[in-house]
Amino acid sequence: MIVDPALPGDVASLLRDNRRILLRVHAGWTPPHRRRGPLAEVLDRLPGGVARTVAFATAAATAVYGLVLFVAENYTPFVVIMMGAALLIVSVLLRPRPDAEAERRQALEREVHDRARRHEGRYVLRDELDEPARALMARAQAAIGLVMESSVHAEGLLDDARNAVMLPAQEWEIARLLAKLSELRSEHQEVVAEGVTPEVAAVAEPLAEVLDSSQRAVVARVEALERYAGHVADAERAYRARHQIERLSARLPRYEELLAESGADGAAMPELSRLSDDADRLEQALRDSVSSAHEAFRHLRG
Repeated sequence: MIVDPALPGDVASLLRDNRRILLRVHAGWTPPHRRRGPLAEVLDRLPGGVARTVAFATAAATAVYGLVLFVAENYTPFVVIMMGAALLIVSVLLRPRPDAEAERRQALEREVHDRARRHEGRYVLRDELDEPARALMARAQAAIGLVMESSVHAEGLLDDARNAVMLPAQEWEIARLLAKLSELRSEHQEVVAEGVTPEVAAVAEPLAEVLDSSQRAVVARVEALERYAGHVADAERAYRARHQIERLSARLPRYEELLAESGADGAAMPELSRLSDDADRLEQALRDSVSSAHEAFRHLRG
């Protein structure tokens, strides 16, 4: 699932965590809404023991009031009140205890359904995309993942603040466009599959060209992401190699000491001494790669 990054975090998390419910919502499912009386609603919100205590206390108070009426010889109100108290006690005793897990599940389903309807158009399920769109979406997400999971990003060598904003925005824009493309492509194919007359073909062909043109535009967006990810991958390789050279250089005196103590052939020493030169070259390669990544990122924003 891809969610509009402008959505509040709690809403985005709720939608991401409940893909199966969203699929049902998109298939037309709606959760059943119970209609109950106000007293039942109040009692349902209370734990079973508390509900019974409240009901018995209310019935006891009603019975006391009924006795007052009986003593005052107001028999008709007395009968009505006592019957009401008895019905209240019976209704609580016979009220089925809801399954807590089922209640939580139903409450979650209602919440997801309501949020999905309220924020329709601000999230995209992969199931909504056709095969070409899914392939493009996978490419875009792979490129974004490579950048966000890189050490050069974690170390702040890239513009990590802008990455955190721009890359989710790019992912969302690509997903949004691909969802529209998939829907229109499906509708278009459904119409032309029925067989079309020359008059209809004259209209359908330009529409198909619109779809192809839009596809090419989205592909260009994805390729821009991949170019940026490629530069980041180059920087990542230089970064890791530089780090490894630094570790080896730190151990160089121990190698020299071993050679001196063992009296072994020192033919390897010239190679070892070039470690510092290699580190300098890798440092420059890292700078160049990071600079290229920044340039690619600037074009990506454009």
